[in-house]
Amino acid sequence: MIRKVELLEAIAGRNRGIIATQTDQTAILSAIARLEDENPNPRPFEAKERLNGNWRLLYTSSEELLRIDRFPLLKLGQIYQWIRLETAEIFNIAEVYGLPFLEGLVAVGATFEATSERRVEVKFRRGVLGLQRLVGYSSPDALIKKMDAGDRLLPFDFSINSENQQGWLEVTYLDDDLRIGRGNEGNVFVLRKVPPAL
Repeated sequence: MIRKVELLEAIAGRNRGIIATQTDQTAILSAIARLEDENPNPRPFEAKERLNGNWRLLYTSSEELLRIDRFPLLKLGQIYQWIRLETAEIFNIAEVYGLPFLEGLVAVGATFEATSERRVEVKFRRGVLGLQRLVGYSSPDALIKKMDAGDRLLPFDFSINSENQQGWLEVTYLDDDLRIGRGNEGNVFVLRKVPPAL
């Protein structure tokens, strides 16, 4: 698919948007819009086997995420989003790197409810902030299992008031391994599916 290749080439080397110039951002948004016009799954919640699972962020325009990389001594690592349709849950995990042995992570758990063929309302319920070593972090899969089990993850594991922390997300493109979403703050997200862990 030519338009998919065009988008992947446009975001290549842009470090998920961290080093994208204004010209890059304009070109990427145009490539995203062209690919969205060819969406093979306009009803993504009916394509459960494609939507379910772990996704890794390739590009975003979200300053909230990208600014993590701008803190002194910190570098933004991989960002994952795990979607579980059977329990209507989303988990967002951002790996953060800096000084040796002080690798961190930020994780947020949320529930969602479909409000249209491609939009969900998201309510954030739980946050985890800490050092990967203290949390015992080895992978997104393992962290989510700990969160599911109700384990308290040190040093900061906290409830989020979902009435104050909510938004919506639309899935505007979905195929076997690529997903594009647009959020309520006007941000775009391009993600690639991560194969299941063996």
